[in-house]
Amino acid sequence: MKVRDEAHISTWIESGIDISVPSIARVYDALLDGKDNFPADRVVHDQLIQVIPDGKTSAQYNRQMLRRGVEFMVEQGVSQFIDLGSGLPTAENTHQVAQRIAPDSKVAYVDIDPIVLAHGRALLAENDNTTVVTADFRRPDEILSNPDVAALIDLSKPVGLLMLAVVHHVHDDEDPAGLVRAYVDRMASGSYLFLTHFVDHGAETAPIEQVLLNELTRGRFRSVDEITSYFDGLNLVEPGVVYNPLWRPAVPVVEPYPLAVRLVAGGIGRKP
Repeated sequence: MKVRDEAHISTWIESGIDISVPSIARVYDALLDGKDNFPADRVVHDQLIQVIPDGKTSAQYNRQMLRRGVEFMVEQGVSQFIDLGSGLPTAENTHQVAQRIAPDSKVAYVDIDPIVLAHGRALLAENDNTTVVTADFRRPDEILSNPDVAALIDLSKPVGLLMLAVVHHVHDDEDPAGLVRAYVDRMASGSYLFLTHFVDHGAETAPIEQVLLNELTRGRFRSVDEITSYFDGLNLVEPGVVYNPLWRPAVPVVEPYPLAVRLVAGGIGRKP
């Protein structure tokens, strides 16, 4: 795992960011072997690896599905995207995938972690078709009316809405299904919802959920049926809601599926 030096850490501390508190975005960065994470994040990373030794593989599967899903939406003619809970920049970011196929594609990144904003702005400084804002994705009205988002994304036209590995950080009493609907209802006909989510496998995943709840206070595992219900009212794209590596894989996935394959499921639905 790559680690930032002491001078870099001091910069964030001086900026008023409490790096002693682990961040969902930075723990995910650690699982992807990124360098924008800190000791508190790596403590959670290590605990997760103890309960799911191939957890890094699952994180990579989620990133690979992002690429395949964005490629699919661009091929359907979608040229603007909102990436909620985008996380820290890494390889094959949404704008890189989309703009490789359609250079004029526009992407708005949204994340609650202020470090994402700092790194995102540096990465996208010379890219006029991207923006990054710091906001809580649980506040759809605030995000969709954000001036930076509104200046780039035209909600009267189809949008690719990415909710990858974020809805499972919404507690049941926060109405995750209602949150998804709040976004979809604002999207134009022809828009796509692209969503992935932790899958509940009972005792097999309970220790992982406990680490997430203890250390990050968020991380709910739900059934494939419940995840599928988030696409109610949309036309699910084949093969429907499946484990990430099984969604239009580049190479066949061999059974039996280890937990890393079954840990996260998702799909894409089109708004009629």
